[in-house]
Formats: sequence, structure tokens, C-alpha cells
Amino acid sequence: MSGDWLTVHALRKRWKPHKERLQAAYPNHPTVIRLHRALSWLERCEACGDGDDLDLQMVCLWIAFNGLYGRWDTDRREPQPDRPCWRQFLDHVLAIDQTGHIRGMLEAQRQLVMDILDDPYLSSYFWEDPGDVRAGKSKKAKFDARTWYLDGNWPMILDRVVERIYLLRCQLVHGAATHNSSLNRTSLRRCIPMLRHLLNAVLLVMIDHGADEDWGAMCYPPIG
Repeated sequence: MSGDWLTVHALRKRWKPHKERLQAAYPNHPTVIRLHRALSWLERCEACGDGDDLDLQMVCLWIAFNGLYGRWDTDRREPQPDRPCWRQFLDHVLAIDQTGHIRGMLEAQRQLVMDILDDPYLSSYFWEDPGDVRAGKSKKAKFDARTWYLDGNWPMILDRVVERIYLLRCQLVHGAATHNSSLNRTSLRRCIPMLRHLLNAVLLVMIDHGADEDWGAMCYPPIG
């Protein structure tokens, strides 16, 4: 898998000084474990060729993302729901992104963002009552995004794009799509690079500015 993002090797090298410092203070530091898990799944995705097993690439990328944003509900003793988790996580990432990794990525990938927002099959609104009318109305976010870009409303752009990628993720992991289906190849070819660009930017923020941040209670910490 290739693209204008850092390789897993480069990300690990950039992370290493922070990792060693955190591990020296706390051997099972949760941020170290989060990045270790995420990078392991990102590495598996990276091992795929550009056009190889798009379904696997998509699932691996989301697992990597989930490893970063997932939080444990200490009251219910189970993982917190996905949507509020990744929204809170991305808000936190944006708040500490002093060097503009996220903004720069969204500006560079504007056309890909627009293509995703223009895809009716990635809209939950469309699937409520599939048809031409819903297909047309589901593209409204694409036109709204022009204003969001002008206003620098990065939280809104991120929210709408990740929500659509999440719909495709749910179709795959909940058995609502056939492996290697011809029906969702276009959507996958849009969502995979977008999620890869997002992960690259998020990891850079966490490495450069978030090593000492509190990312919440981690799900299923290693025991022993």
C-alpha cells in the first residue's frame, strides 16, 4: 500500500523517544499500548498491495483507528459506544494539533473528501429509504462542505467524513457486504486512502503533541 503518508517504520522511529521515556516511568503506559496496537494493524494494511484485498485493508485501518480512540466505560465495564468515542477523540486531537497536521491533511485531500460526501452509498440517510430522491438529497453534505472549508470548520468536515467511512466499516464487519463485492469497490477505493491519510495525521499529532495527554481508560489492557 503506497501513498503520501509516513510508513509504519518512519512513524515508529518518530515515536521511539517518547515511547522509551513513557515506558521508563510506567512499563504498561496506556498511550504506548494504544500506539503499539494501532501500528501493528497499520503494518498489516501496509503489507497489502494497492489493489489487494480492499476489504482486509479497510478492516485493518479501522481497527488501527479504534485502537487509538477506544475507551473503557468503568461504570458499565465494557467499551464505550463507537460514535461518541471517536468524536471526543478527534475533538481532542484537533485541540492539541499545534502544527496543523489535521488541517493540512484535509486541505490536501479536499477532492477525496468531496468524493466521499458525494457517494450516496456511504450515507445513512440514503439507506433509510434507498432511491433516487434520497440519493440526491444525501449529497447535500458535499455542498455544505464548501462552506465548512471556507470557514475552517475542520471538526464538522472530520465528523461527516468519518461517519461515512464508519458506515462502510459497519457493512463489512456486520456481514452486510460480500467479500470482494463488485458493488462497493468504488466506495472502498475512496474510504481506504482517506482513512489512511487520517490515521497518518492523527498519529503525527499524538506523537508530536499527545504523548503526555490523557486519552481515557484503555480497553482490555494486557495482563501479566
